[in-house]
Amino acid sequence: MLLLLLPLSLSADERAWQAWRHGDAILMMRHALAPGTGDPAGFVLEDCSTQRNLNERGRQQAQAWGRLLQQQTQDSVQIYSSQWCRCLETGQLMALSAVEPLPLLNSFFAGRGDGQAQTSALRAFLAQAPFSSPTVLISHQVNITALTGIFPASGEGLLIALPLTEPVTVLARVQPE
Repeated sequence: MLLLLLPLSLSADERAWQAWRHGDAILMMRHALAPGTGDPAGFVLEDCSTQRNLNERGRQQAQAWGRLLQQQTQDSVQIYSSQWCRCLETGQLMALSAVEPLPLLNSFFAGRGDGQAQTSALRAFLAQAPFSSPTVLISHQVNITALTGIFPASGEGLLIALPLTEPVTVLARVQPE
């Protein structure tokens, strides 16, 4: 409803960012670039050395996200992340606030979790909206695709309207650079 009150002179992207700042949207993003697919054999959630991790380009992407979000709001930003190291590091390198691990954002690629249950849990979590500050969720391609039907690139973010609709309303797709 608030989106209808926004000035028509704003571009679609500007209206999407304004919705995010006001708690009428969340930013859900895929972790920054971590080359490869899935995780190596021997993956252990608590051991980053066993996981696929960000490369230098991925670290630069995460830092660029931090700069972009600082340009978009002066408010504190709430960051929730999958427990995978590449997601946590993406959030940490944004250098905006502490990153809160949220297991429902964990990958369910290759049978590592229950996609249907996690997507339902994510929908329930987002039903708590509006959030008290601009909010970022850092997750994985399979999680984002299950929620939105969109296959995001590494480091790509989607500004998603709240409350959630069926299908989900994506206000904008964003790359930090």
